[in-house]
Amino acid sequence: MILPNVRSSFGRDEAQLLVHALGRDDPEGEKRWESILSERGIDPLLDDPATLEAIMEGPSVSTFPLRLVLYVLLRQSLLDGGIQSRLLSDYLASLVLHFGEGKRFTRIREYDDGEYYYLVDMLEDLGEASGPRAFLLRAHMGNFSLWLSGLFPDYITSRMHRAGGPDLGYYEEMGQTGFLLASEDPYARGQALDDLYRDAAAAFIPMRRALNHFSDRYLVPHASSPVDRLLRQVKDDSEEKWLQA
Repeated sequence: MILPNVRSSFGRDEAQLLVHALGRDDPEGEKRWESILSERGIDPLLDDPATLEAIMEGPSVSTFPLRLVLYVLLRQSLLDGGIQSRLLSDYLASLVLHFGEGKRFTRIREYDDGEYYYLVDMLEDLGEASGPRAFLLRAHMGNFSLWLSGLFPDYITSRMHRAGGPDLGYYEEMGQTGFLLASEDPYARGQALDDLYRDAAAAFIPMRRALNHFSDRYLVPHASSPVDRLLRQVKDDSEEKWLQA
């Protein structure tokens, strides 16, 4: 199960790394950030756009733990997209970390005999599943849809135009449905995850877009077809105008 536990893993070492990066070559600045850390904790440092700049433009991004770098990058992407929730930022960082390991993105839990490459296969198994497995399948529908449409939108758009595959709207609908069904599952309530999944369903589209920007900027900045990326942008712009109407 994917849990929002990246942010809670940051301790004094990670905090000091941020303080030193933010106050680089400025002793007074470092004291100011240390004071903020002491008074308000690490969150103001994680949320400040200056942190992203300090990490990316510092001597070496590799001096920072991967979990910290990823959280800061995703946090800023979500903030830029209007999503303030630290819980969703934490969950998204955990999702990207876990799904980036081997074939974890194809499995509903770390160790499972089944592998899912298509949402239709998850739906088919969900019709016969019950108990914890049904809950995990519902959550995985949301996770898988967000992972694929968020980090690999150009693959989806390209496949749609070249092979008749489903579009981004299909993944948005399936992802929202998966998270919403997971939020209503008794197991989610028992684990205090119902609000998280409900929020993820409500914010699925802006989260997907924030992941798109993250992917475009940091993962595959020059890999996609300009036509495919333009088609995706046209879709997003049209949705934005419709939502504001």
